[in-house]
Amino acid sequence: MHTFFIIFFSLPLQNFWRFVFRKSLPAGSLCRLDCAVLGLGDSSYPKFNFVAKKLHKRLMQLGASVLLPVGLADDQHDLGADGVIDPWLTSFWERAQALYPTPAGQSLIREDEPLPPRYVFRFLDDVTENRADRLRVPELPISPSQTHPFPGRVVSSKRVTHASHFQDVRHIEFDITGSDIEFTAGDVVMMRPCNTPEDVEQFCQLLRLDPDRQFTLSPTNSDTGSVPARLAQPCTVRHLVESFLDIAAVPRRSFFELLATFATNELEREKLSEFSSAQGQDELHAYCNRPRRTALEVLTDFPHTTAELSVDYLLDLFPEIQPRSFSIASSMLAHPNRIQILLAVVRYKTKMHLPRKGLCSSWLASLDPTQGNIYVPLWVKKGSMKFPKDPYSPVIMVGPGTGVAPFRSALQERTAQGKTANVLFFGCRSQSKDFYCSSEWEEMEKAGQLTLFTAFSRDQEDKIYVQQRVQEQAELLWDLIANKNGYFYIAGNAKQMPTAVCHALKEGFQSQGGVSSSEADEMLVTMERAGRFQSETWS
Repeated sequence: MHTFFIIFFSLPLQNFWRFVFRKSLPAGSLCRLDCAVLGLGDSSYPKFNFVAKKLHKRLMQLGASVLLPVGLADDQHDLGADGVIDPWLTSFWERAQALYPTPAGQSLIREDEPLPPRYVFRFLDDVTENRADRLRVPELPISPSQTHPFPGRVVSSKRVTHASHFQDVRHIEFDITGSDIEFTAGDVVMMRPCNTPEDVEQFCQLLRLDPDRQFTLSPTNSDTGSVPARLAQPCTVRHLVESFLDIAAVPRRSFFELLATFATNELEREKLSEFSSAQGQDELHAYCNRPRRTALEVLTDFPHTTAELSVDYLLDLFPEIQPRSFSIASSMLAHPNRIQILLAVVRYKTKMHLPRKGLCSSWLASLDPTQGNIYVPLWVKKGSMKFPKDPYSPVIMVGPGTGVAPFRSALQERTAQGKTANVLFFGCRSQSKDFYCSSEWEEMEKAGQLTLFTAFSRDQEDKIYVQQRVQEQAELLWDLIANKNGYFYIAGNAKQMPTAVCHALKEGFQSQGGVSSSEADEMLVTMERAGRFQSETWS
């Protein structure tokens, strides 16, 4: 008798992972196992689907019968992860049903038949909500976290790019007095955005919901689990839509699959069914992903189906708004009881009539502390970057654009501690338009606390980027890294910059250290393993 399982992997379950990689497991210990592995990843990251690849290889080492090649879903695919998932699942179910036929008397659930909702709404008429309760500091000494965020007061929000510059970048400061929050350079602050009042109002009108109506939620069955902790019971429709449902996100295919089950209008049902099918993914991409159409905009395009929606399915249809992370751009040593961030406001045009906006960046930029006290629930998480404790180890930082944020925190912290072996490579478009924190870097340079190299890409005919400055300073960098135990850091956009900087650094190893290309690669790997090369990038 064979055991069968399928693993959908985005992050490893620790106990399973430790077990399957035990060195004491015999080579044929999984010889009676049929399995398939599908990984969810993003190829803009250097270790794309590393976990799925490693697990697939390990299962084969242990003698498992692998039904299919490992599936490597990629968010960067034109069709998103579904571009790989669809054909992989089709092949998987063919193999699985051939090996394990459906038991007699049972049949598969029809695709047009919705599963029961996870929760049931019960509306109330005699409960009122005090909106200030959401931001009340807990009386018990609870450390701020995702479930118990601290209401940080917005102290200031200043634009740090020139008025003529195409991008609005903000320096925002929060007061965290009384929070007991502590952080060091490299840590990140987390916060959840809210939908705009206009979107909330439009959503409620489309679904014919009273935004001030109160309700409680009940799980449909024990498998559903408890009600989301962030939704206080009772809750208003307004709070649910404003703070919980991600109605401004580009919807996934599953959104259209569920929406189609409510369609009674023939034309809308046909279109939704097409978007839900594997064959219709090119159409869905052209309609939804390419123009970045939001879930709310989709509802307006399918008014008959939207009018048929059951409120009980709202939490199945719309995902929860996820927290966003921002590198902390300040040090507690320089700014006690404060958290500062550098925020690039996301705004761009597609074929849609209205410009596309980043939910969190637009929300934060809209908060005006000059109009009264404004509070943002937040908490802090340890970041991936760690800076050396040795006061004599040089720190080399490459942070173009808002990538300089964690390095501003590190420089404030290190200079306060008397650590002066600091090198910063900063790049932007123009010295006069988006040279963030220029006066601070100038003061540090004058005080002998910083060596600064800049690259202003649009201030001359030939574009200059940070990787070129790294290349030009090969002699200095080799001395700092090879002779003085220097640490090298990169932060910023994950597209071309990190790869280009690494290439320039390895070229410097070759030209200054006389090592071969493969030896330069190994040097960088060795530095990374020792924590002397660290990178924090985002797409």
